[in-house]
Amino acid sequence: MSERIAYHLNVLGLLAISAVLLFAFADQFYGGELPCPLCILQRAGFVIVGTGLALNVLFGSAARHYGVMIIGAVVGGAVALRQVALHVIPGTGAYGAPFFGLHFYSWAFILFVLVCLGSGLMLLLTRPAGKGAIGGLSGLGIAVLGLFALMAVGNGISTLAECGFGLCPDNPTGYIGLDALLK
Repeated sequence: MSERIAYHLNVLGLLAISAVLLFAFADQFYGGELPCPLCILQRAGFVIVGTGLALNVLFGSAARHYGVMIIGAVVGGAVALRQVALHVIPGTGAYGAPFFGLHFYSWAFILFVLVCLGSGLMLLLTRPAGKGAIGGLSGLGIAVLGLFALMAVGNGISTLAECGFGLCPDNPTGYIGLDALLK
């Protein structure tokens, strides 16, 4: 696979991860569903995956960047699978409304598995790019990097607003950190 194709695949992957974070963010604010602690950890897993993709976009494809993605996907996938296991027993209820028949944590698990598979394929099919992004960053690459940075920082700020500097509540009902700051 050419370095240019790998670059564009990494940009598209980063756009997809940014879209996942944006969708979760929109559901939080427009849907009124505060993320539970496991949901926040899954978002952190997506941020780690996105960081690996961003490193590939900025500096060219490298095995260690894909390693970052795989670590983020394995940790995020384990958290998502834990949440699936909590709610798989009939009568235990679920957290949040379903989206296309599955809850966000089920979709998160599927996406984390796809990230692991995609990272493995990219490791098999690409050669190390060397130093620097190939031929410089494209306009789309810069825009997607900016969107991802905004989503990562925004999710970090919303987590601080929801949980403050302490433990997040199991079933959040408001923004504890923000309430404490405004008192």
